[in-house]
Amino acid sequence: MRTDMIRTSSYVLVWLAAIGLAVALAVATPNESSVMGHMPSFTSQTLTRQPVTVPGGLPADRTLALITFGRGQRAQAESWIEGLNLNKDGSIAWMRMPVMNDPGTPTGRIAVEDRLLQHYPADTERAKMVPIFTNRTDFVRSAGLNGTDQGYAVVVNRRGEVLARVEGKFDAEKAQVLRETLQAHGL
Repeated sequence: MRTDMIRTSSYVLVWLAAIGLAVALAVATPNESSVMGHMPSFTSQTLTRQPVTVPGGLPADRTLALITFGRGQRAQAESWIEGLNLNKDGSIAWMRMPVMNDPGTPTGRIAVEDRLLQHYPADTERAKMVPIFTNRTDFVRSAGLNGTDQGYAVVVNRRGEVLARVEGKFDAEKAQVLRETLQAHGL
């Protein structure tokens, strides 16, 4: 009987040690372990013809990407630009990323870029605009988004990991989540 108690006690101690180790690892693991998706790798250019390579060539360790899938979502992106004061506050690296199904030809892509150039005449707007020509469904799946019905504001790092994601128009509580993720250090 004493041997059974020792064996049972040993199992309990091993079990408790395993749980303790799991809790310690969970606490020690950086926040980036909660990656929500991965930005697909691509090379594009801004509307001012500056090359952009994602994810490695992002302008900062953490960049805010305003992702849209259609003209109707422009107002959502604009609400984030205004709400976060992005045009006046240089502390946040950001870009607009309209994601469009690739028309399949250089002529088709140029026609889309020409329409964007007409809509965004200022060089400051064009410098932040990075049109993405790809398969939207694949992009959504890879980035961990919920679909193309809403625009998104996401924080992505130079490894392409989506660290924070909100959808729809600007909201102060959502903005706080993005700010905290953008400002997190030491991860």
